[in-house]
This record gives sequence, structure tokens and C-alpha cells, in this order.
Amino acid sequence: MDTHQADQPVPSSENSGAPVVHLLAGLYVTVGTRRQDVPEGSKQLLAYVALRRRRVERRQVAGTLWPFGDENRAAGNLRSALWRLRRAGIDVLVADKWSLALHSQVTVDLHLMDQWATRLIEGTAFGPDLAVSPSVADALDLLPGWYDDWALTERERIRQRLLHALEALSGRLTSLGRFADAVDAALFAVSAEPLRESAQRALIEAHVAEGNLTEARRSFLAYRDQVRRDLGVDPSSDLLAVLDVPEDHPAAHLRTAFRRQLALRT
Repeated sequence: MDTHQADQPVPSSENSGAPVVHLLAGLYVTVGTRRQDVPEGSKQLLAYVALRRRRVERRQVAGTLWPFGDENRAAGNLRSALWRLRRAGIDVLVADKWSLALHSQVTVDLHLMDQWATRLIEGTAFGPDLAVSPSVADALDLLPGWYDDWALTERERIRQRLLHALEALSGRLTSLGRFADAVDAALFAVSAEPLRESAQRALIEAHVAEGNLTEARRSFLAYRDQVRRDLGVDPSSDLLAVLDVPEDHPAAHLRTAFRRQLALRT
């Protein structure tokens, strides 16, 4: 699979001089080629506002990020975090007396990743979308080490969205006959969530479409053994049905042997 893309999503060329907030592989800001490190005391504030994708009330921000203590102290912490950003020369937030938001020209790398996932899920992906950027791995583990409820919720949301996108990508690549790339995309999803049956299905379907029923069989048996061991359940009958290839399929002659082996291992 072609993964020779930038390590981070970047804005389009017409916006290349606009600030980019990077939430993947660290929290920092770039303006053109210049990198600006976010002060430690302002990281949660910038991440929270960037993840909201809309204007948020100052009281909500202060209460969420500094829940212990009274409102005045939380409001003071918010003012200090804003001051640290300005002192560092990071001009990405617009603040008034009541609310906060990102400047309209600011790009967030996670938003670009989310848009990529949406195009794949909705079936509107185009040529450049049919590849996995290395930054997908960072997005699957968004803001590692952050355990606030708002961070955990967003981490799980983007994780599920990207897993669906990888499965959709594998299916699209399979339909295009790009079997090696389809297997790569499915394996990416499987490695992120080994017990996820839809990811395993995408992998097995890619193997079957390429005529590698032996690989499909190996993947199915390994998955079946794992879910039995870890969850005490069997894969759904729908997953097994993926291996029922048509009589004219190149690997159809292996089907009977697989069924016999499966019966022996049950």
C-alpha cells in the first residue's frame, strides 16, 4: 500500500500559511514550516477547544478542565492558560467575555483525519484517500496518557470511526483488485482491535477475493480460537459464510478440506 504521505495531515495549499493545530503524535502548532510548542499549562485548554469543533462557553471550559475548587479559581486558571498561549506567540484562539473558539482559518489535523474517514465510510472517497497515512496509528490512540472523561470520549469516538474507515477502505480496495493493499488496510484494523469481527471479515474477504482460501482459513481459525479463549464465544455464522466460495472460484477445491478440518477442530 502506498503510505508515502506526510506523517501528519496538512491543509490544502491555499491555506498553507494558516496555523495548524496538531493533536496527533503530540500537541503543537505549526505556521508554515515553523513549529510552536504549546506551554504545558495550556495544552488541555487548546485540545479541549479544538476537539469541540465549535464555540464553547468559558464557564463550561473552566468547569470541565478545572472541576475542583470554586468557579472563580477555575476562571482564573482559564485566564492563565490563555495568557500562556499568547505569551508563547500561539494565536489560534479567539476569546471574548463569554466564549472561546478556534480562529476560522485554523486547521486541526484530527479534523482532516476525521473527514478522510467520513469519505471512506460514506463511499465518496477519491484517489488520494485510498491509502493509509502513518498518522492513522496516532489517531487510533489519540492523546495517550490523558484520562479526563472528555478526552476518553473523543478517543473512543475517533477510534471507532477510523476502524470503520479502514474496513471500508479494505472493501473498496478489494473491489478494485488491489488485494495486497486491501489486506494491509484490514490488518491495520485487526491489529488495533483483534477481537473485532468486522475487521476480521474484511481481512478474510480480501484473502478470498484474491483466491487465497488457505490464508482466509488460517485467519478464520486463529480468530475463532482467540474469541473462544478470550470471550468464550464463537464467531458469527456470517463470518464462516464468507468462506463459502462459489464453485467456479479459483480456491473452491480447498473448501471441502477446510470444512473437514474445521469439524475436527470443533
